[in-house]
Amino acid sequence: MATELPDGFRYLPDFLSREHQQALVAAIRNVVLEAPLYTPEMPRTGKPMSVRMTNCGDLGWVTDRERGYRYQERHPVTGRPWPAIPPQLLDLWQSVSGYDKMPEACLVNFYGAEAKMGMHQDRDETDLAAPVVSVSLGDQCQFRIGGPARSDPTRSFRLSSGDVVVLGGRSRLSFHGVDRVFPTTSTLLKNGGRINLTLRRVNP
Repeated sequence: MATELPDGFRYLPDFLSREHQQALVAAIRNVVLEAPLYTPEMPRTGKPMSVRMTNCGDLGWVTDRERGYRYQERHPVTGRPWPAIPPQLLDLWQSVSGYDKMPEACLVNFYGAEAKMGMHQDRDETDLAAPVVSVSLGDQCQFRIGGPARSDPTRSFRLSSGDVVVLGGRSRLSFHGVDRVFPTTSTLLKNGGRINLTLRRVNP
């Protein structure tokens, strides 16, 4: 825990009230009705990821064996355009991002009890001046963040429902991941699990 957090990284615990969290969950349920959760695949290997995901916004982040990591305008399973980003999330972006352009994508990741996310950088965007804004809903997780090199020291801490994280400035390309989910640590989601929302600006 002695490792310092990278410059530009902001951790905002308990940023969202319970009522705000409930409203966001309702909005995301509507997103999922239009753009169902699906299981993405790793590039080249085709190995299924342990999270299920979908998107909202003009663009959505996807990955599969054949074409790898990318943004596209349509759901890879239904072929339909992504639904709009809920207004609550646009308001949140304006409150915490410090950026004058609106997000074009919101990645929705659902973590079950066994899901995790390996250490990675968010670098598929052309506009790296814009931060990534991350929202946690539901069960707690063990979040880990390092530096711009995979070999940099890391720091871990729990993220709880209603916490917001901003990766901006020098932390924009910091490696980060989710080592585990702690089941039954929240009553927000009826059937448990964790939802992570990440707002991104893709193009300058």
